[in-house]
Amino acid sequence: MSIVSFIAKQIPVSEKQIAKTISLLDDGATIPFISRYRKEMTGDLDEVAIGEIVKHKTAFEALEKRKESVLVTIKEQGALTPELERKILAADTLTQVEDLYLPYKKKRKTRASVAKELGLEPLAKIILQQKEEEILFVASQYLNDTVTSEELALQGARDIIAEWINEDEKIRNRLRRLYQRKATIASTIIKTKKDDVAAQKYLQYFDWEEPLHKCPSHRLLAILRAENEKIVRVKITVPEDDALDIIDDVMIKTNVEACTDHMFLAGSDAYKRLLTPAISTEILNQFKEKADDSAIKVFAQNLKQLLLASPLGQKRILALDPGFKSGCKVVCLDNQGDLLHNENIYPHPPQRETTDAIKKIRSLTNAYKIEAIAIGNGTAARETEAFIKKIPFDKPVQVFMVNESGASVYSASKIARAEFPTYDVTVRGAVSIGRRLADPLAELVKIDPKAIGVGQYQHDVDQTKLKNELDTVVMSCVNGVGINVNTASVPLLSYVSGIGEKLAENIVAYRSENGAIQSREELKKVPRLGGKAYEQAAAFLRITSPKNPLDNSAVHPERYKLVSKMAKDAGVPINELIGNREAITKIKLQNYITDEVGLPTLTDIVRELEKPGVDPRKKVTVFEFDPNVKTIEDIKTGMKLPGIVNNITNFGCFVDIGIKESGLIHISKLANEYISDVNAVVQLHQHLIVTVIDVDINRKRIQLSLID
Repeated sequence: MSIVSFIAKQIPVSEKQIAKTISLLDDGATIPFISRYRKEMTGDLDEVAIGEIVKHKTAFEALEKRKESVLVTIKEQGALTPELERKILAADTLTQVEDLYLPYKKKRKTRASVAKELGLEPLAKIILQQKEEEILFVASQYLNDTVTSEELALQGARDIIAEWINEDEKIRNRLRRLYQRKATIASTIIKTKKDDVAAQKYLQYFDWEEPLHKCPSHRLLAILRAENEKIVRVKITVPEDDALDIIDDVMIKTNVEACTDHMFLAGSDAYKRLLTPAISTEILNQFKEKADDSAIKVFAQNLKQLLLASPLGQKRILALDPGFKSGCKVVCLDNQGDLLHNENIYPHPPQRETTDAIKKIRSLTNAYKIEAIAIGNGTAARETEAFIKKIPFDKPVQVFMVNESGASVYSASKIARAEFPTYDVTVRGAVSIGRRLADPLAELVKIDPKAIGVGQYQHDVDQTKLKNELDTVVMSCVNGVGINVNTASVPLLSYVSGIGEKLAENIVAYRSENGAIQSREELKKVPRLGGKAYEQAAAFLRITSPKNPLDNSAVHPERYKLVSKMAKDAGVPINELIGNREAITKIKLQNYITDEVGLPTLTDIVRELEKPGVDPRKKVTVFEFDPNVKTIEDIKTGMKLPGIVNNITNFGCFVDIGIKESGLIHISKLANEYISDVNAVVQLHQHLIVTVIDVDINRKRIQLSLID
């Protein structure tokens, strides 16, 4: 089976498209580059489709590697037949390969292996044939110093048969289908944990049972987390009679009771002792994998929305990391995000130096020509916001509340130490808050996405899968927006198509030594930035105020000659063609179609000429919480409150309403009609007006609704 046909079975994409995409991937092309600049080759596949091809390509390569390993092992045992080799090579899942390998897999000492050592395998084969009516007499022929009775001989033979039943591919597959349809998941409290305070958050799972296929992903992950924390025991079961019927249907061939009675006993033993642990674990892992995929998808969607949050842009910003006892850390940043000044103010109890704090903020705002103020949304955030809004500034200054999740992780990171080696973590954290307001994407790429706090059970899912998916999302966002090559940090540059960390460091070092990069062509002078890296990266890197205006656009340098021809045909210089809607609408795209360039690429080029380098992100807007709500005690049922969506899960979304506790809008309370996808109704950072429908002060839980 070829990689192309394997992938074609998994996704609705033609084999030709798959083959071309794989060729590009093998040649070192990235997903953003392929989806944007190789549309004609792939049949205009988008990033999602190319990403699916990458996932299944990786799965195929892992499958082929396992097949190779299994074939070598069986061959070394001298047991590889042409038929077995054919079956292994034809297998299209790891499960099929493992089933075929199971009889040859090295095992620890088992009851079956002991029985074989005692010479009981021929007796087992006689029973398996189910023709011998005098089986007790036959068993007596196998007695020795260890096997001292016919019953011991028959028990040993049944142990061998049980292992054969366990290794039967047909039985395992039919049992898998039974588990898929009828498996039940049950969790029960471990008695010693009954009064454990930490266990109370899993209260509903102390005695829980439901069909496994109906258990939603978030609930399955919660149950498995409770099991990992040794709070509950989890069991997967199916109707035992149904399972035994499957085994009997495959194994029972005659009506010779003398043998079939032993077959029934062997089948029951195989099911309870061997098949149940193996198949139930396998099926639970399959459902866990689906739950992981669902949770990772939610995390990826949330992360994308967070990374593409509205930027304020290049403004002079005063940022505050609020606090009570330790005061508020204040930093002033220039319009490039560079630190100009830092100090502490103490506007809140216990110091309450309000007058001095007001003077300092006014003085700093004037001295550094501050255009906006960013306030971290952690402890003392609302009090700090109220304090700032009371200050009589000499000119209007916009005030923004900024999500500070992960700022503390950044402040203690290697990246932060490299950026601010002489400053402590409080200064670095405040700088991060200010920079997040200016450009969320540029700042958040410095933080491990798992620390940003927009996931669902992110520590419980497959960590390798999670990292790969989140890295793909970050790369997509960075390249979708486009990066100023002269201001971007190493972490931001490292996500640009074809760059990576080492080349990103080389670009920054080149800038430091030679000054601002003046053109995309100059990128070729960066050490180790060769032709392939240039091809992949150039169009995603922007040069502001360049000699060639296309250097500040998403037009790839390989198409500059084509644009020059368009401009020449239109009778204007390139700089006069850009943004000239009247001239651009007159361009007849059919005139420029070649073997390499088709309508998809030409359409992208024209769209870019109309609005070159436009940031796809929305403009930032000021938001205000209800000033009368400061703690959960202020929340009453029926209240309508402004809020900001700060996390999205499969079962609903959480909304920041300006207090420590976020409220939950359950998926059933998002709209009057049935909703299956929360993201279809709300987006991260969306501003809402919500209705309070329940408040549980003791458990610190607030239930909200969007239904009027």
